[in-house]
Amino acid sequence: MRFMKFLLIILIFLGVIGYGVYHYGTKIASDKIAETVTTELENSGQKDEIKNVIESDPQLKTYMEEAKTADSSQLPFTTKEEATKVLIQKVGISELNNIRVKVQNGSMTKEQVIQEMEGKLTEEELMALKVIVYKELYQ
Repeated sequence: MRFMKFLLIILIFLGVIGYGVYHYGTKIASDKIAETVTTELENSGQKDEIKNVIESDPQLKTYMEEAKTADSSQLPFTTKEEATKVLIQKVGISELNNIRVKVQNGSMTKEQVIQEMEGKLTEEELMALKVIVYKELYQ
């Protein structure tokens, strides 16, 4: 009986630690990723390139137009850190990295990326991402 109590206490303790590592680890990782991406875009000048690509592509331009008129109070998240956390939770770091690599080497198109995200995120989450991207690029 004592052994069962000890085992139960250990399992509960490990469960609490596991939840804490998952919750806070995801938060720390998402904050770090958001900060790194923002810094890289600002320092490399790629932010202007991204704006030009969006302006020249009708589908991406439509996406950004939707973000202009969205009601921010109805969105599930409003900051890039929260967005990164949701992406890590719903898509996963390794899958996000795979998508990044495929886009960089040309084996994945922007339409495929959009389809991939539409399959894993809700409409509200997608709209929140659009609003965040719009704010980052145009404000």
